[in-house]
Amino acid sequence: MKAIVVTQFGGPETMIYTDVELPEIHSGQVLIRVEKTSVNFADIKSRYGKKGTGTLPFIPGLDAVGIVERVGADVKRVKVGQRVIAFPQHGSYAEYAVADEQLTFALPDEVDVDTAAACPVVSFTSYKLLADVARLEPGETVLIHAAAGGIGTTAIQLAKILGAGLVIGTVGSEAKAAAALEAGADHVICYEREDFAEKVNQLTNGEGANVILDSISGWVSEKSMTCLAPYGRLVHFGNAGGAVGTFATKDLHASCRSVLGFSFGTTRKMRPHLLHDTAEQVFRLLADGRLRIRIGRRFPLEEAAKAHEWVESRQSTGKVLLEVRG
Repeated sequence: MKAIVVTQFGGPETMIYTDVELPEIHSGQVLIRVEKTSVNFADIKSRYGKKGTGTLPFIPGLDAVGIVERVGADVKRVKVGQRVIAFPQHGSYAEYAVADEQLTFALPDEVDVDTAAACPVVSFTSYKLLADVARLEPGETVLIHAAAGGIGTTAIQLAKILGAGLVIGTVGSEAKAAAALEAGADHVICYEREDFAEKVNQLTNGEGANVILDSISGWVSEKSMTCLAPYGRLVHFGNAGGAVGTFATKDLHASCRSVLGFSFGTTRKMRPHLLHDTAEQVFRLLADGRLRIRIGRRFPLEEAAKAHEWVESRQSTGKVLLEVRG
C-alpha cells in the first residue's frame, strides 16, 4: 500500500510517499481502508521527534475516516463494511490503517466524509475540554486562545451549544480574526496588538472569564490568570508556543480558581472508554447540523509535506485534510 513515511526527524522534506507492507491486525483490532485523514499539530511535533514517537521510520497521523475491511476475532461492536472514524495505532497517512476497537466509532449516515475526516481530534478534544474537564455551566464566559484553528473554531461553537453566555477568542494576527468570528465568537482579540487579559476584563465588567482554554502555554498561560474569574477554570492542553508557563499557588486557593490539565493523546492511550460518550454527543451535533467543522485546505496524500508546510506557516485556519481516496 501507499503511505507517507517519516524517514528521519526534521522538516517536511523528511516525509516520503512510498510503498509499505499492508498492516496486520490482532484479535481486538480492525483494518480500515482510509478515505481521508487530517493534519494535526501533534503530527508536526512527532515529525520533529518532540513527542516520544520512538524508532524511525514511522507513519504519522492521529485520525482517519474510512471503511472497515477486516475485524479481529474478538471484535464485537464494529462490523466489516461500516463507515467509521478511528484513531489508528500506528499512523493514518496511508491507504490502510489499524485501530483498536475501543478507538473506532461507526459514523451516522448524515455525517459527510469531509466533516468526518476533519472532526475527530478537534471535536472530541473540544467536547472533553468544555463539558467534562471545565464543566461549563450555562451563562458562563469562555475565553479560547488560538481561536482560529481547528480546535479553536470547534470549541467556539461547542461553547455556544453548551450554553456559554459570552465567548471570546484570541488570535495571533488580525488576518485570523474572521475565522473565529465566523465560528460564532462574540469578540476576538489579537494578542499581538493589545493586552488580551485587560480586554477580557473590560468585556466582562472586571469579572474575568469563567473558563479559559489554553493550548499555547508560556506567557499566554501566565497572563490568562489575570483575567480568570473567581471559581474559574483554566484548562491547559498544549504548548504550541514552545515555552513553559509558571503558576503561583497563591493565585488559586483563596479565589477558588483551578488550573486543569488535559491530553487527548493520554486519554486515548489510558482511558479510551471515556471517548464513547463523547463520540455519541459529537456525532449527534454533527448529524443535526448544529456543529460544523471548518475546513481550511485539502491536499492529496502524496502532498503531505506541502500540507505540513502550510500548517507550520501559521497561515492556516480550520482543518487541513489529506485525501487518500476519492
